[in-house]
Amino acid sequence: MKKTVLFCTGLSGSGKSYFIQNVLPKGAFYNLRSATTRPMRDYEKDGREYYFRDEKYFDKEKFATKLFVNEQFWKPGVPKWLYGVPEFEIKDNWGANFTYDVIQPRYVREMMNWFYKNDIRHTYNFRVLWFMPPWDGLATAAKRQNMPNDIDVRKQNTCDFEDFKNAHVYIDHIVTCNPYVLAYDDRLRAFLNSVAQHTK
Repeated sequence: MKKTVLFCTGLSGSGKSYFIQNVLPKGAFYNLRSATTRPMRDYEKDGREYYFRDEKYFDKEKFATKLFVNEQFWKPGVPKWLYGVPEFEIKDNWGANFTYDVIQPRYVREMMNWFYKNDIRHTYNFRVLWFMPPWDGLATAAKRQNMPNDIDVRKQNTCDFEDFKNAHVYIDHIVTCNPYVLAYDDRLRAFLNSVAQHTK
């Protein structure tokens, strides 16, 4: 049975992290960690939530995806808000099912292309989950603000059908996650149960 890369795609606050931490079968997926230049929050630990690195790291390390998310607002003297999944994250955990939490479909396509480029696509299936926009808009994201232009960047982010279409990414499942409802289709439920059975 092929392993799976499960792309959890949607805007900040749409429930991606909640789904990964609370819905996915325990031990069935490895959540790919990104490196980032943003400051570490109080509850975070280097190497657990993210690899907290400086900008020079992004110049020398090889990445499966690389995001310069405040590029539109960046100017000299302002820190670059960089994210990316280092290649070693995938290679060191090869053979596991992966999850990748990402806002925009173009970065889903970027990682898919990395698998194709490295001729390892045949060992993995891709499944794309589209998380519906957060019920409270930017309120959740605003509470986490700790980077220059944070809200401006989040306002410019989109994750809609046109984004998937432009990135040539097919949506497999739609997930709604808010304080009142967590909804996803029976096909996804059956798939997750199947993954859990094969990882026991």
